[in-house]
Amino acid sequence: MTVESPQVAFAQAEVRSVDGRAVFLATEPLLGAEGYRISVLADGTAQVAGGDETGLMYGGLEVAEMCRLGALAATEGRPAVAKRGLKINVPLDARTPSYSDAGDAARHNIPEMWSPDFWQTLLDEMARHRFNVLTLWNLHPFPSLVRVPEFPEVALDDVMRGRQPYDVADGRFGRDLIPDKYFIDLEVVCRLNMDEKIAFWREVMQHARDRGIEVYWFTWNLYAYGAAGKHGITHDQTDPVTVAYYRASVRELIRTYPLLAGIGITAGERLSARTDEYDAESWLRMTYGEGIRDALRGEPGRPFRLIHRYHDTASDKIREMWAEPPCTFDLSYKYAVAHMYSHPAPPFVRPVLAELPPGQCLWLTVRNDDLHSFRWGDPVFAREFVRALPGPGQLVGFYLGADGYTWGREFMSTEPDEPRQLIIQKHWFSFLLWGRLSYDPSVSDERFAALLANRFPEVEGGKLLRLLASAGRIVPQVNRFYWNDIDLKWFPEGCSSHPTFEWAVGGYHTVRHLVDGQAMPGAGVLSIHEWLTRPDAPGQTPPEVVGALREHATTALRLIGEIGPVTDKELRLTLGDQAAMAHLGLYYADKIAAAIELAHFDRTRGSSHPAAAVQLLESALVHWKDYAAITSRQYLPQQFARIGWHDVDQLTAHAAADVELARNAR
Repeated sequence: MTVESPQVAFAQAEVRSVDGRAVFLATEPLLGAEGYRISVLADGTAQVAGGDETGLMYGGLEVAEMCRLGALAATEGRPAVAKRGLKINVPLDARTPSYSDAGDAARHNIPEMWSPDFWQTLLDEMARHRFNVLTLWNLHPFPSLVRVPEFPEVALDDVMRGRQPYDVADGRFGRDLIPDKYFIDLEVVCRLNMDEKIAFWREVMQHARDRGIEVYWFTWNLYAYGAAGKHGITHDQTDPVTVAYYRASVRELIRTYPLLAGIGITAGERLSARTDEYDAESWLRMTYGEGIRDALRGEPGRPFRLIHRYHDTASDKIREMWAEPPCTFDLSYKYAVAHMYSHPAPPFVRPVLAELPPGQCLWLTVRNDDLHSFRWGDPVFAREFVRALPGPGQLVGFYLGADGYTWGREFMSTEPDEPRQLIIQKHWFSFLLWGRLSYDPSVSDERFAALLANRFPEVEGGKLLRLLASAGRIVPQVNRFYWNDIDLKWFPEGCSSHPTFEWAVGGYHTVRHLVDGQAMPGAGVLSIHEWLTRPDAPGQTPPEVVGALREHATTALRLIGEIGPVTDKELRLTLGDQAAMAHLGLYYADKIAAAIELAHFDRTRGSSHPAAAVQLLESALVHWKDYAAITSRQYLPQQFARIGWHDVDQLTAHAAADVELARNAR
């Protein structure tokens, strides 16, 4: 008996595209959710059994990949992490903005959010990489998604985009994220009435279902963009009309989209710190909690999740207010704050895990606000990261994404494809690593090397993998040594932060910042201050950090030299990214070494230290210029949502000023 389903049809098409043959058997529940078993008949036909239809699909995708690599064999698979997701801040419309709308990428991507091709491509790629959760994040999505009978004027027809570029001084903090001036000068980019919008998102969710992917909407609160001023709705959490509006909107979102798997909520960043009946948790319960309860009253058997973020709230208050939740109730925590590319086992979640009540499970938000431009690919780091996640008794799963950059199509390349690539296509190897290893962390480096060789036949796959791994270790090493937790405070691609922070110089972090900087807590790395005051303390010392960065960078440059010139455009750009990372690594190595010299000078006043620091910073400047040359050749300057304008050529003047800072040390 064979099975026919959209998941199986997708997998069968993948198998046939590589001239393979597969028979999909009936589901075998004993294989477990999303599990599969592959056997090979004498004539080379693969037989695929699955614990469910998604398991059959994954088994078929595995058959297709093995056929592509010429290595079809019997095997089994079962997910190590149950829920493996992506987080996308969705710029639906200038009137219903996302948290990332201050960035150029969001503005460019507004029309893409209403493109069937975009979502079909994204979801197909997610399935290939074994992701099974898509979380869509928006400050207040309801006016762009649903009709609310009690508030009919709120529903927005058409899709609009602002003409006015965002000022870097705006949008630093969540309370005033999108000032009113950006809602005035708008242009229509897509003509859709609300019926058409609803049909569109139902089709997106159906395609997700057909790829074994659950869809969730996440919000921040309280933002009434697109609704404020209509029917008496305001941004005031004590306003009963606004409470009623939110409750009804949540109800209609669930009723309108039968395939919606759940809602994620945030107790901020625009809810006031009150202690009365309108405090943040009470407000969330009155709006989202009761709205979910209203919707599910008519569908008592419908599975649905409410995911409550640990953000601007406290665990005891959550437990008090949600003692009787309206559906499955999970918590969510920012696992590595904003920097997933730091340590493979971030320590911050440990106190949260220790206080989780029995039976309460956690989602992890895995934020990449480290690398927006460059391709990354270190399987060792990704594998260790997955293996260090909490166990299944406490973990539901994770979703990875960015706040500083919109993961739609890329609009930064100086040599764009037509149409422009989706982020998941440009960074295909990174997404492949995170998806595949979270499904099965035992996937070998040999398999990844073979996949690279298959995609880029003119290079030896193992060598390219070693290059990606070496370059990929640079930013995590920098972040472990110089830790700034949130996205506004630190962007390693620019040695920069949001320019309005008082400790930065026009957004740039000088060598003096590194002298005084703190290492990542629990990462086993010593800051310069810790090392000088406690020279016998355990941990990686600053000179060892310098040595590690130089080793990673020089290894990467050597491998690039061994690979030599290439003809494939994507491979050439991938090598360019790795070369840029290598020069950035050498820049940080010299800058940290200079910071060590200046720290010695501060303690001893030895006259040789400033001169040594000057020499090191002159070398760092050379590496920064090399880094900037490659970066500006491949990428356009642009505004990122959380750190503002990013132009590596402009930052060169700051790197040069570091030299003078050391020369003038007193």
